Amino acid sequence: MTHRAFDLAVQIQGEGCPILCLHGHPGSGSSMSVFTDHLSQRWMTIAPDLRGYGKSQTRENFAMTDHLRDLEALCDRLQLDSFIVLGWSLGGILALELALKFPTRVKGIILVATAARPFGNHPPITWQDNLFTGIAALINQAQPGWGWNVETFGKRSLFRHLIQQHTATAYQYLAREATPAFLQTSGAANYALNAALSQHYNRLPDISQIHCPTLMLAGECDRHITAQSSLETAQHLPNCQAHCYPNVAHLFPWEIPEQVLADIDRWLEENWA
Repeated sequence: MTHRAFDLAVQIQGEGCPILCLHGHPGSGSSMSVFTDHLSQRWMTIAPDLRGYGKSQTRENFAMTDHLRDLEALCDRLQLDSFIVLGWSLGGILALELALKFPTRVKGIILVATAARPFGNHPPITWQDNLFTGIAALINQAQPGWGWNVETFGKRSLFRHLIQQHTATAYQYLAREATPAFLQTSGAANYALNAALSQHYNRLPDISQIHCPTLMLAGECDRHITAQSSLETAQHLPNCQAHCYPNVAHLFPWEIPEQVLADIDRWLEENWA
């Protein structure tokens, strides 16, 4: 399946060395604000809505490889000859693919809750999970971080597999960014991801070719892409520094944002001071 490059909607903040920030599924460029709002104080952050997400809407089915064509066109349009890529979940997989395809352009990678051979240990989803998730999300939109909702529905919903620390901060991010991103994720995006998952994606044999500095960040309790699969990827990358945070899950940048951003700042300082 081939398509021409899609003209992606994009949010650009700050000045300096560019950092291409790639969201996960469901997601959007806006859902990367935990990174872009901070990093744009010293760097230029570029956060596109991938094809089928956010404001880059399409009704046409596409393949995951089309994301790479879109991102190449975006980088050409913005004249990005050299840049760092930060990718969360699906965005991290795309970051690895970009580094493999454009080794002279990608000069550093920050991987968040992702893997070159992703696997999870998510339990089966019940009707009660879906019911409580819907109720928790609706109430949280009206009153983000409300303790009663967190205890009554949040901790009994699918949120319990996405976050481990049910803090007000995490629920505020869920209300402001996760729910809108979910509602803006198209059927075509769901189709592309499911088709890719059915092919048992595995890039472990290839990523030893990636020699640029890499930072891997993982959550110990991540059930969507396990910490084990993230650390397996880190071991196969020749120039990789890894951190595995305890007592956090797949959305850990929203659980412990200060710690995550401090580690990213430190790594950037070490490599691009």
